[in-house]
Amino acid sequence: MSTFGEDLIESLKQAVEHAQGRKVAGMRISRVDLPDVKAIRRSLKMSQGEFASAYRIPLATLKNWEQGRRQPDAPAAAYLRHSAAAEGSDGSDCGVR
Repeated sequence: MSTFGEDLIESLKQAVEHAQGRKVAGMRISRVDLPDVKAIRRSLKMSQGEFASAYRIPLATLKNWEQGRRQPDAPAAAYLRHSAAAEGSDGSDCGVR
């Protein structure tokens, strides 16, 4: 078996152990804090349409985030946090850390 195949099998075994709640040596776990999208938008005093247009986010996506039907993925969450910081919000009132 190739080195790639062996690495893949080992990775899958580690994933199973992690899913079962066991600690896996050398595994890094990244945690992304999700921003409060509605609070960010409100702190910027923008309507949903204005915010969606300004940050090139589909309006339906923004509505889904704000209504809790969906959550921003990691890159979108980072973009939202950066956008809030760039606009002068310190994040204290909008769920951004």
